[in-house]
Amino acid sequence: MISENYLSVNDLIWPLFVCEGNNIADKINSMPGICRYSIDNILKELETAVKLKIPAIALFPQIDSDLKDENGSQAIDENNLICRTIKSIKKNFPDLGVICDVALDPFTDHGHDGLIINDIIDNDATLKVLEKQALVQTAAGCDIIAPSDMMDGRVGIIRKHLDKNNFENVQILSYAAKFASSFYGPFRDAVGSSKSLKGDKKTYQMDYKNSLESLREVALDIKEGADMVMVKPGMPYLDIIRLVKENFKIPVFAYQVSGEYSLIINGINKGLINEKSIIESLISFKRAGATAVVTYFADRIASKL
Repeated sequence: MISENYLSVNDLIWPLFVCEGNNIADKINSMPGICRYSIDNILKELETAVKLKIPAIALFPQIDSDLKDENGSQAIDENNLICRTIKSIKKNFPDLGVICDVALDPFTDHGHDGLIINDIIDNDATLKVLEKQALVQTAAGCDIIAPSDMMDGRVGIIRKHLDKNNFENVQILSYAAKFASSFYGPFRDAVGSSKSLKGDKKTYQMDYKNSLESLREVALDIKEGADMVMVKPGMPYLDIIRLVKENFKIPVFAYQVSGEYSLIINGINKGLINEKSIIESLISFKRAGATAVVTYFADRIASKL
């Protein structure tokens, strides 16, 4: 009766990894209990999501290495893995919300979110690719476009490009406060970019020692047309979630990233903490002011809620 915050299935977004092939459920060693699924098997997983009334999923592809190049060309191919997955999902589960990542790192042979020109990440050249990537995903049936690349100006460019092509109602979830974090390692294993990544992403992701910078980044993305914003990672940045929530009247999402997931699940599996720690971690996001949470625990927790 006196609890100030609560968690419901409506607060959960389930991230899923998709790969090529048939009847594949490839275990990700650094993320116990999480797999990469071929399209046919991801449809089977989504039967669970629909049954549990999880409102939305977020898709991330593992692209075959021989399809990767320095320009991330597969990202703008309308028949690429992610577009085929979207079409299959919408055919079978038309009411399930589909969120798609807009970034080049799963598609580039150097593992970066942007194009490398003269040994630096070229912001403006990358924008020209990102707008095309957003369009092919939207045309395939994506409901929410989620640019996570952290290039300056990409929200405005994508919004204008979608509107120009009659996709005014497709929403944009901007990764507005995405930090250069050490908690992304297992995710990079999952999408196959960890071994290929050259250098780091500190020139375009945020300095984790900063907090006020997040307000500037969020303000810019809102001005460019973002409908929602993401703070990533989650638990190490609860103060950022609160800061953004208090300063902007916009939905604020939190991403409980792969490193957070792996720390918690390994602690549970080793008997160091119990399963109640999952709910406790998710409530911390709600307490900080998050509207919704992207979490690999979504299916596990939804079944208990």
